[in-house]
Amino acid sequence: MSRQPYAQLIAIKQWADRGLYDAVGKNFDQLTHEERSVMLRILDHMHVVDKIFQHHLQGLSHTFQAPRSERPAELEALERDAREVDDWYVGYVNDLKESDVEEPIDFTFTSGKPARMRRGEIILHVCLHGTYHRGNAGAVLQLKGLTPSRDSITDFLEDPGVR
Repeated sequence: MSRQPYAQLIAIKQWADRGLYDAVGKNFDQLTHEERSVMLRILDHMHVVDKIFQHHLQGLSHTFQAPRSERPAELEALERDAREVDDWYVGYVNDLKESDVEEPIDFTFTSGKPARMRRGEIILHVCLHGTYHRGNAGAVLQLKGLTPSRDSITDFLEDPGVR
């Protein structure tokens, strides 16, 4: 299978994640304490899952016991770390050989259950997982009457800053 669709999906994820952090950063002070807590938990969960699967792709162990941190970091730290991991995924997929997309990787979920996924399936999972939770974060903003970030593939393709 070609790595091209994975490269485009990861680029969209990177763009959408940055848009989300921008929208959240601009509106964070307008959220209640409880809403800020929910938002940080959503962002932390997205980031931890990205890091867990980054480790799996690298063949490295990790210390995560759950798909979230015990205590989420502050917004600025989460944004900085998420940008770093998103940048890693973009570089990783761009350097991935076509033959590596189908390579299976054995790993263990944080629940202790053994698993096997192909590299392409992991990349797809990271992209779809992020999309789902960006929607959760956008809903938190919308419930406050705030505008979430643009998040669709068509928005990505129409964004002049992407090209």
